[in-house]
Amino acid sequence: MVLCLNRVWRLQLVKTTGLISIIAGIVLAVTGVATWFVVSSTLADQNITTTSDACLPDRTVKGPFTAFCQADIIEQHTLDITGGKTYAELDRDDPLRETAMTSSFLRASLFTSVLAFGVAAMAVGMGVLFVFIGLALRKLDPRDEVAT
Repeated sequence: MVLCLNRVWRLQLVKTTGLISIIAGIVLAVTGVATWFVVSSTLADQNITTTSDACLPDRTVKGPFTAFCQADIIEQHTLDITGGKTYAELDRDDPLRETAMTSSFLRASLFTSVLAFGVAAMAVGMGVLFVFIGLALRKLDPRDEVAT
């Protein structure tokens, strides 16, 4: 009788764990999708358009690829303006230092949005994985014992 109750308890525990996994997966996926749309909308509100010489030319910056391309071309233009020198390499009194600093800030902001898109995509992927794991746990049958 104790063995039977133990099996029932284990089955209930596994099914409950599966349900928790499914709920966590749905929350992760929904949060990831919401984050993606918030970041995309926020970027689009800035009305940034990639330059004609960017890797994705003349497009509104509202996704990870356009944000990355814009950050990359900002660096190229800044290095052209500063003669190939970065902010740290310019003299403190160099008037181009402010341009290089602004460029660094803009690039950091764009790369932060690229990172946010990546985290959002990872959350969606992990959410889907958790749902599948939860569904698999809910399908387990204690009668399917594995021989050891």
